[in-house]
Amino acid sequence: MSNDTVTKIFGGSPLAVLGRLILVSILVGVILSALGLDPFDIVRSIERLVQSIWNMGFDAFRWLWRYLLLGAVIVVPIWIVIRLINAPRGK
Repeated sequence: MSNDTVTKIFGGSPLAVLGRLILVSILVGVILSALGLDPFDIVRSIERLVQSIWNMGFDAFRWLWRYLLLGAVIVVPIWIVIRLINAPRGK
């Protein structure tokens, strides 16, 4: 395979993509750990998370909604700009 094909498949150089995947995996791992999820017993951890959310009642939904909106304020505009930058050009 040519270098251009590898770049198209991975979305960049394989080493750069691997680096980004490692960093994002660590970030997501920290977030999941903060939620109480355990990678070695994921099913039981998810059950505990759902039980905790159920026990908190509607405060959990308010809490999730607040963080969803907070994150969306940053993520959605960046996503729109990236999509516009990468949009196919008219011929």
